[in-house]
Amino acid sequence: MAGVTMWTGREAGLLRKAMRKTGKTFAELVGVNPRQIPRWESRGETIELELDNQAALDTLLAQADPLVQQRFAALLTERAAAEHDERAEELLRNDPHTRRHPVDGKVMTLVEEGIYLSGSDNRSVWLDSFMIDVYPTTNEDYAKFVLATGHQPPQHWPGGSCPVPLATHPVVWVTWHDATAYARWAGKALPTARQWEKAARGPRGRIYPWGNEPTAAKANVAEAGIDATTPVSRYQSGVSPYGVFDMCGNVWEWCSTEERSGSGRFGLKGSAFTSPFERATPSQQNAANATMKDNDTGFRCISVS
Repeated sequence: MAGVTMWTGREAGLLRKAMRKTGKTFAELVGVNPRQIPRWESRGETIELELDNQAALDTLLAQADPLVQQRFAALLTERAAAEHDERAEELLRNDPHTRRHPVDGKVMTLVEEGIYLSGSDNRSVWLDSFMIDVYPTTNEDYAKFVLATGHQPPQHWPGGSCPVPLATHPVVWVTWHDATAYARWAGKALPTARQWEKAARGPRGRIYPWGNEPTAAKANVAEAGIDATTPVSRYQSGVSPYGVFDMCGNVWEWCSTEERSGSGRFGLKGSAFTSPFERATPSQQNAANATMKDNDTGFRCISVS
């Protein structure tokens, strides 16, 4: 990831969080008094750091483990998506792996071309590069589409309007046809099952997005006991190697892959808040009729341009 143009206390705090360091340890790495770190973070955007601190943070980020860099980019992405934060947008523009889509405004991240390990038997599969939405399509995102096209709103919207408390939750009660119509409007596409799986597992074929340990607390699955959708940015510790959120749990996601030619049944990936954790592995296969809609089914998009 490229160096940051101008660090503020807020970005320094996000880097510390991405590195999972205490304030004292982080201060030692940057070369400042430990009392500086809480001061930076409490003052956030109102404090611009000294040039030597800027250089130290640039170096720390450049030399960080790729997973740390991905977590830092994911935190910036979350802030930009949630707050429409211009500062976060500027930092994301410095990262060649992320961009905001010009039509629906969603932040997307690059999944680079190459081989990845696919399926339960970890077969080596080559895929070309593509961009994928960092978050599932939310009710707020879908509302833009409905307003622009006059498409039928989901059945759970009171009076046909996006419910404010669910704005950042994934949209549900959408058929494969609804998801495809949104993708077409945005100039995107639904991912193939293989594209979705690679974005979830990374090139080395992790069992889960976060690694190989079966940790149900990192996803909104049945064991969580929530019994409803959650905001798409909630499970930060469950992101994939590409910084993609909610690839396990929350909602099933439609894919463009047909189960078999002419069947009218299309792939679903990722499991949902209604699913037991044992069904959450991204390698698992599932499919449903294109006309099916439910309170635990949504989607996200990809772009290959």
